[in-house]
Amino acid sequence: MHSDNTSAKVRLDKWLWAARFYKTRSLSAEEIDKGRVRLNGQLAKPSRDVKPGDTLELRSGPVVRTVVVRALSGVRGPAPVAALLYEETAASIALRTAAAEQRRLAPEPAQSLSQGRPTKRDRRELDHLSEGPVRGQWNARWSASLDD
Repeated sequence: MHSDNTSAKVRLDKWLWAARFYKTRSLSAEEIDKGRVRLNGQLAKPSRDVKPGDTLELRSGPVVRTVVVRALSGVRGPAPVAALLYEETAASIALRTAAAEQRRLAPEPAQSLSQGRPTKRDRRELDHLSEGPVRGQWNARWSASLDD
């Protein structure tokens, strides 16, 4: 079909798949359609051609990676070869490591919950409290029986 030289045209979704940013080509096309990938600062379609020197912004959750296209490939190869297709900018690496450190230092979300589902011990304490003299008086006083 076509060779992997710089004059060849490669679709954006195919290049992202070949560079191993996404597991499948359809997944990369889906992420592009959702607006999570920007080509040279603009939203692009999956069919848009990529050329060396283009800047891509890839958003995955809170993390935004900025990479510069170095080479083209429409074939998915081993990870070391795929890493040669792009170069991440220094600012992007710094932001990504800072965000990772912040997430690492953040408190565990479960620790912030003050109250949740009662434990077995809590249930027993609640049951013990509801069987006290007050509950017995309530049932005796408000009986549904008809005798006076």
